[in-house]
Amino acid sequence: MNPHLNPAVRHDFVLLFDVTNGNPNGDPDAGNLPRVDPETGLGIVTDVALKRKIRNFVDAYKGKEERYKIYVQQGAILNNHHLRAYTALGKKPRGKGEAADPEARRWMCDNFFDIRAFGAVMSTEVNCGQVRGPVQLTFARSVDRILPMDAAITRVALTRAEEKGSVADDEGEETARSGTIGRKAYIPYGLYITKGFFVPSFAQDTGFSSEDLAVLWTALEQMWDLDRSASRGYTACRGLYVFSHSSPLGNVAAHKLIDRIKVEPVGVARQFSDYTVQVDRENLPEGVTLTQLV
Repeated sequence: MNPHLNPAVRHDFVLLFDVTNGNPNGDPDAGNLPRVDPETGLGIVTDVALKRKIRNFVDAYKGKEERYKIYVQQGAILNNHHLRAYTALGKKPRGKGEAADPEARRWMCDNFFDIRAFGAVMSTEVNCGQVRGPVQLTFARSVDRILPMDAAITRVALTRAEEKGSVADDEGEETARSGTIGRKAYIPYGLYITKGFFVPSFAQDTGFSSEDLAVLWTALEQMWDLDRSASRGYTACRGLYVFSHSSPLGNVAAHKLIDRIKVEPVGVARQFSDYTVQVDRENLPEGVTLTQLV
């Protein structure tokens, strides 16, 4: 078995991705401008946004298979998923004030990839318990400061008939209104780094398998190609580095391995080739292997 596909040991990984003329993660508290750390000016992409992309990819890639359904989907009624577990088991649903049925919790783990991977709080009106997932991600941060921008855009069509009126031109002449003006948020360029961790003891609890790990690595590499939109710009995976330990508890602290991936900042960048990525492969701690998947 390849070291990075072994769910019985710890893995620490680094993901690099970049975006050109797009908005990698809009901030609803700032008019959907790209998220930014106000103290440093570095760009931010939340772990929630990254997990959403993973979920969408797995749903498209393996969603027709029973083990790879997605629990957290747009518009999903989560209690209905919980009811499915009790119905499949032929048991009476347990409510919020009652202890969750362990078999219902196991059924949810067995059937939903994102529960096995990220965990879930399922102790609502229909109680299936709580799960702590083995896969966790940090916020992604840009290597350099980003420049959040928004551009004026126009639309020649109108939404409602009453919008069609007249406006004065530069010379005061009345002309028919034929469109509306909006804003589009973006950054010219940003290279982002996120760190991830896989804890085998939680994987054993949720039933996260070697095949699940393979799906996870594929998702991290390819999910950008299923998230294309005009607002996203040109986004691509630029690196995926997996440090695999020989021990379930790990052979060395995660930060000592992650710090081996260094990206030299350049100040003003407009493409990935403006950066130099250095990977220290020399003298890895005993029991640790490094697999570069991208």
